[in-house]
Amino acid sequence: MSDFESVVARVADRVTPDAAERERLRAAVDDLTARVRDAVAELPVDADVVQVGSTARGTWLADDRDIDLFVRFPADLARADLERHGLAVGRAALPDGHEEYAEHPYVTGEIRGFDVDLVPCYDVADAAAIQSAVDRTPFHDAYLQERLDDALARDVRLFKAFLTGIGAYGSDLRTRGFSGYLSELLVLEYGGFEPLLRAAADWHPPVRLDPEDHGTATFDDPLVVVDPTDPERNVAAVCSAENVARLQHYARELLDTPREDLFVPSDPAPLDAAAVRAHLDRRGSMPVAVVFEAPDLVDDQLYPQLRKSLHGVADELDRRGFAPLRSATFAADRAVLLVELAVGELASVERHAGPPVHVREHATGFADAYADRDVYGPFLDGDRYVVERDREFTTPAELLRSDALFDVALGAHVETALDDGYDLLIGDEIATLADDFGVPLARYFEPTP
Repeated sequence: MSDFESVVARVADRVTPDAAERERLRAAVDDLTARVRDAVAELPVDADVVQVGSTARGTWLADDRDIDLFVRFPADLARADLERHGLAVGRAALPDGHEEYAEHPYVTGEIRGFDVDLVPCYDVADAAAIQSAVDRTPFHDAYLQERLDDALARDVRLFKAFLTGIGAYGSDLRTRGFSGYLSELLVLEYGGFEPLLRAAADWHPPVRLDPEDHGTATFDDPLVVVDPTDPERNVAAVCSAENVARLQHYARELLDTPREDLFVPSDPAPLDAAAVRAHLDRRGSMPVAVVFEAPDLVDDQLYPQLRKSLHGVADELDRRGFAPLRSATFAADRAVLLVELAVGELASVERHAGPPVHVREHATGFADAYADRDVYGPFLDGDRYVVERDREFTTPAELLRSDALFDVALGAHVETALDDGYDLLIGDEIATLADDFGVPLARYFEPTP
């Protein structure tokens, strides 16, 4: 047995639910299904119940205790009635549960130690006829149930554990990684965990996979896996280019040097304030951090707004000449937009070139516009008029403390939070963030793939 085979065999033993856990799951599903059917019987409409997701397909990881039960209502039922009946069933089956909201509300709770999502959906003819995003999930489940055998299910668990270990598992908008469904499709497409790794190690994005040879829609993503049940959908649409590259990097590493720690998620040791200052002394850069109360949003709403805002701030600092090196955003009770700059202070004047003199109309207009202003010039540099004018902001702090911050592209809730007030940390003042954000700062200053 090779080193690779030995490693994956040990990991497979660890991540595969044992017989006792499978029996507990079966009992929990039976109990929950009976409760749901009793609640459905009280409704004025027909509905059925179907278990979906990894626990339905036998691809869940040991101790990852999630049950997804979908209640399917007639396709001609009004959306308001679907939501109302779905919540009624959820409250009856999970009296201690609570409501969550995706595209429409559903009930989440717990039964016999398993976390449960009880989701209403429409019973449509095929995935192309969906009325809400969750309607396609039963089709995903049916497609995979027909094709996954025990060996492939084992390899799906290995792939999920591997993605979890390298930090690329999860299709939430904070992670932007590989969903469970995408993981299963990839293992199925390549015929196992090792063949998938060997293929991914040599991918040249954009990569396009089309399991059912639909061959119709085009997508502009680094990884495209055409949904076999819906040819207009890329299952990998949320997966970032960075996470595709992360899979490639660690696939090569696992194949070259097999080891179990690649299947185990771990956070770096948090940095303290002194360690942050030591990194800044070494780098000689000028970091700035805009710190504010994090908007009260779920991560799937918060992180796209934080990324948009970070991009807007970094772009403006770049446009103004402060040369960003790198940037990051993270949040807990407070949110942080961190931009590390190569330039901390600029000259008090900036060069502004006009048109060539021979372009008479535009050149004359430029010269006239600056003739009576307090600038250096206009003068000639080669065949162009040039002026040197006062720079609006000579330091990033001046810019970020001004109203110009609100002229950049900000997320709507982030802009509101900033309008309520924010702190600006400059230089080694960002070391004070270590108390709350020691791990994100460790990821920033001690980066790995």
